[in-house]
Amino acid sequence: MTIIQIILLSFIAFLHFYFLILEMFFWDKPKGIKAFKLESKEFAQNTKVLAANQGLYNGFLAAGLWFSIYENSERLASFFLICIAVAGIYGFYSTKNKVIFFVQALPAILVFLFFVFF
Repeated sequence: MTIIQIILLSFIAFLHFYFLILEMFFWDKPKGIKAFKLESKEFAQNTKVLAANQGLYNGFLAAGLWFSIYENSERLASFFLICIAVAGIYGFYSTKNKVIFFVQALPAILVFLFFVFF
């Protein structure tokens, strides 16, 4: 794995670790409510457990990318990048929120394409 690949993977991993922090610890706080454009504090409190579960999954995606770096495995990294891209595409499709596509799916797709072509 090249230094550029490691940097790109680390960026995506840190992004998903940040999602973990937002969803698990700040979902019902002003920062989380603003970041996810939640309709109300009450809605945030009612969905806090679901968001924490979602955050945990983002943490697993980040861990998978870091593990692929540790293992120096482009195949493993590609698998996790595809998982992230699919999750981002589904999130965009199911919520009609374009931000999900541009923040989650597109970076993973671009890094995956970098792996394929360079």
